[in-house]
This record gives sequence, structure tokens and C-alpha cells, in this order.
Amino acid sequence: MMLSLKKRIALFNTMAVAITTAMVFAVIYGVVNFSSYRHLDNDIYLEREDVLNAISWEGDKIVVHNMPEWEEAEHKNVEVNPTFIQIVDNRDSVLFKSVNLRSNNFLFNPNLSKESFFNFQISNQRLRLGQFPIINEAGKVIGQLTIGVSQKESYHVLNNLLVTLCIAFPLLLIVLYIVIYLAASRAIAPVHQLIKAASGINDANIQTRIPLPEDKDEIYQLTSAINELLGRIEKTIQQQKQFTADASHEIRTPLSAIRGMLEVLLRKKRTPEQYEEKLKDVVGQTDRLQYLLDQLLQLARLESSVKLVQHACVLNEAVGRAIGKYAKQIAGKKMVVLNNIPGDAAVKADEFCLDIILDNLAGNAVKYGDVMGRILFSWDAMSATLMIENDGPGIPADQLPFVFNRFYRTDQSRSSATPGSGLGLAIVKKLTELQHMGISVQSQPGSTIFSLSFA
Repeated sequence: MMLSLKKRIALFNTMAVAITTAMVFAVIYGVVNFSSYRHLDNDIYLEREDVLNAISWEGDKIVVHNMPEWEEAEHKNVEVNPTFIQIVDNRDSVLFKSVNLRSNNFLFNPNLSKESFFNFQISNQRLRLGQFPIINEAGKVIGQLTIGVSQKESYHVLNNLLVTLCIAFPLLLIVLYIVIYLAASRAIAPVHQLIKAASGINDANIQTRIPLPEDKDEIYQLTSAINELLGRIEKTIQQQKQFTADASHEIRTPLSAIRGMLEVLLRKKRTPEQYEEKLKDVVGQTDRLQYLLDQLLQLARLESSVKLVQHACVLNEAVGRAIGKYAKQIAGKKMVVLNNIPGDAAVKADEFCLDIILDNLAGNAVKYGDVMGRILFSWDAMSATLMIENDGPGIPADQLPFVFNRFYRTDQSRSSATPGSGLGLAIVKKLTELQHMGISVQSQPGSTIFSLSFA
């Protein structure tokens, strides 16, 4: 059975109160019960003193003297809160008993060596009995004294208290449940308002924010957290829209170029050399499109669940593999590559992902570096940072915050003469986040430095 939040709050709080109340009621009943019997026992002690003053013993024989007060009317009637007395010797013979006992006798323990109190019933009357051993000067038990007093009043008090508590307990729980339920309804009213406000937000009005309550309590914190979540969702939606627009543009460009070249070829007959030239251009645009799709596929895989296995990687070897991949382009631009990374420098990373990161960073350095320029790989052991520097034209300061965005390319690199999809640095950024690395860039005319920090 599914219960609403306010019903669960009321139920759990009522259960907690029920347990506490039951414990309090039990303590109250126990205290009253103890006090009642303690009062009766004190009365029995007083009667015992009077009885012991009226008896004596000769060796093992008990001598009962005249006790005129036990002939009084209050000790002759069993119906009006009387006091009862019975004396037996060590041969279980009854030496004396009060008139109100009539033909009745008290049960007693003949082997009792210390006083004892217990409850008894005689002639439909509840009694509190105290049994006391009678001990002579030699320390020998020579008989038993039993004194009884009516516990009628105490019984009624305890019984009425028990009935009252048993009736009050469920009534109290019912009242408490209703009160707690109403209080819970009032307490979670802001939550219902929050649900109503959040339910009205969709992708069409994702920029809407939920008004913050005046009191800075848990509801305020929840509302703030939801607003922050909406902000992140809005940013993601905007990025998705921008991604879709950029992807469409990047794919449309080579497709338009291919279509244009094919239309030119179809307008009239060309020489074999012209056909060959145009087909080479078509292949180039196809390669560009293929490269873009490969980058998109790689980025999509990174966005899904990727399990990385990090272990110690020799950084010098990883950089060497990245440089070797671009050996032809480096030779074509007559560039100088300096690898100043110590041979014993090792980092903790996923080797495959590290190769992708260095591949993209090295590719950017070669692509945007000057002809006959220089590319420098250096290592700062103190901060565990790899720096890749090229002496290209640099990145404008206002464009630095966006270089890791998808499909972002600086104005200098947007010409078709500079190949690329604008996804390489986005992939680098994603891979560094997955491996808890840091990536940053500093640039000025003649120097661009990408810094890769390892944890």
C-alpha cells in the first residue's frame, strides 16, 4: 500500500509517540503500583510491631498474651477493611488468629527465614499479606506470623488507573495522528507548490526559474538546487542545439562542395585531366566528411559509459608516438620538434586515451605552427604538467574561453585551406575530464601553449 508523504510523516511520528507514551504510561502505572503496595506494607509493619509486643516465647514455645484490641469490632468483620492476623508455631499449629478469619486460614511457608509479602484472596476479598518468621533469643525460627490488610482501595485505584490508561492510549494516538497529519499537510504545502511550479517547466520555457521562498530552510535549498539543475539543463539544451547547427553546417559544407564539383562536370564534357582534377577534389571532400564523421562517432562514444583503465604510462614514449604520426606534415613544413621530456617521466592515465589527447594536441601544434617554426614538448615534474608550445599566430584573447567547445574554430582557421572539424579539442577536454586531468591554454602572437596537468 502506497502512502503519501504526509501520511507517512503522521504515521511514523505517531508510532514514535506511541512507543514513548506507552513507556511513560508503564512507568506511571509501575510507580503507582509500587507506592500502593509500599503503603500497605508499611501498615503491615506497624501491625507487626503491635503483635510482637503481645507475644513472648519460652524456648521453642510461643506464648500469646491477651490482645484486647484484636477483639474490637474492626477485627471481627471481614467486610470492612479489617486487619487479619495468624500465628502458627514450628509444628504448623495455629496458636492465634483474628476473629475475622473465622474458619479461614492463611497459607504460609513454614520454612520461611525472612519476611515476605504477597497477595491473597479470602471470602472474595483481596488482601495484602506479610509473613514474618518469629525468632527466639537463640536465633531459631519458632513460628510464623502472618498479617493481612485489605487491598480493596489499592486494587480499585490500580484497576481504574489501568482502565484509564488503556482507554486514553488509543484516543491519544488518534488525536495525535490527526494533529500531526494536519501539521504535516501544512509543512509540505511549499513542496506541493514547488511540484506545481516545476511541472510547468519544459524545453519551451526552460529558462524559467522557480521563485525562492522567503525562509532560507530546506525548501529554499531544494528550490535553489532545482534552479541550478534547470540552469545546467538549459545550458545542455543550448549546447545540443548549437551542436546540431554546427554539425549540420560542417557536414553541409563538404556535401555542397561535392555537389558543386559534380554539377560542373555534368554541364559539359571535360578533358580527362579536368575529370581527374575534380575527382581528386571530390575525394578530398569525402575524406574531410569521413574525418568529421569519425570525430563525431568518437565523441559520441566518449559521451556514453566509458570504462578507463589507468596505469603508469611512460610520457616520453607517448609523445614520441604522437610526433611520429605527423612526421610527414612536420617535414613538409620544415618544422623543428624538441622533445625535452625525461625518459623516466611517468604519468597515471589510460594509454589509449592519452594517445588520443597527445595526437590532437600535437596535430594542432603542427597545423597552426609556422612554416620552419618550432614545436616544444616540456615537462614540469613539480606540478606534473606537460606543456606543448608552438610559435604560430596565436589565439585571440577573446576566443580563448571557447577553444574547447565543439565545432569551434578561430577566425584564422576557418578557411578550407586549414583542415579540421573543430572537434579535436572538445575530445581532448572530455578525455581529460574522464581521467581527472586538467587542460588549459595560454596564447599570444608567436606562442601558444597547451598545458596538460596530471593528478
